[in-house]
Amino acid sequence: MAGGQRPVYDEQPEVLYEDNHLLAVVKPPGMLSQADDTGEPDMVTWLKADLKRRYSKPGNVFVGLVHRLDRPVGGAMLFAKTSKAASRLSESVRSRAFGKWYLAVALGAPAAPEGALKHYLRKDAARNIVTVHERPAADAKEALLDYTVVKVRKPCSLIAVRLHTGRPHQIRAQLSHIGCPLAGDRKYGAPAAEGERDIALWSVCVGVPHPVSKEWLAFRSLPPQAGEWARFEPDDFERALALTGEERLT
Repeated sequence: MAGGQRPVYDEQPEVLYEDNHLLAVVKPPGMLSQADDTGEPDMVTWLKADLKRRYSKPGNVFVGLVHRLDRPVGGAMLFAKTSKAASRLSESVRSRAFGKWYLAVALGAPAAPEGALKHYLRKDAARNIVTVHERPAADAKEALLDYTVVKVRKPCSLIAVRLHTGRPHQIRAQLSHIGCPLAGDRKYGAPAAEGERDIALWSVCVGVPHPVSKEWLAFRSLPPQAGEWARFEPDDFERALALTGEERLT
């Protein structure tokens, strides 16, 4: 994939916000957040190629990975355009001043219409899967999220999630653990159509203090009206977005 030969790198990413320090874009489902051994298209390489092309930049272009989205997940994603911004944004992630909100279509619905989930997750790197524990366990990390059921349309429900920790596969594993696997997520117990590479999980909002001005910024993206998302109306997505509040985290 050297030289950006894959056609995707010639396409224009959907930019939500850009300044000298930040770049917020919409990640397509199925694309890697960062390059790996597969050689498949990834966000960092794509954005570097786009910035180089748009601004006719010579030499290397800096794009800093601040947070990740699982490959099958789409939606709002934030990157740094300078090393200083990358360092400050990474600190915001560590201190939980970085807000992350998602929409999910789950099979079934949680017993309570809203609530908080606290589990301990252990990742099996060899199998690329996470196991969920109710109590602290060796090599398991605490995982916290809040959820609200926005709408139920049997056999599925539309769930808004506010993520407090950023563990691998966190939303997927925790919702599956309470009996609500995400639509299309075969890894965590849901059936999926042959060849399907995305799951019904979308990053609808990321919020962060600007690394220089400290102004609170929130970047939003709605899921496409297709696939499992087509079970619900655009108004349902808007109602879910309203739950994020765009409030500064404390």
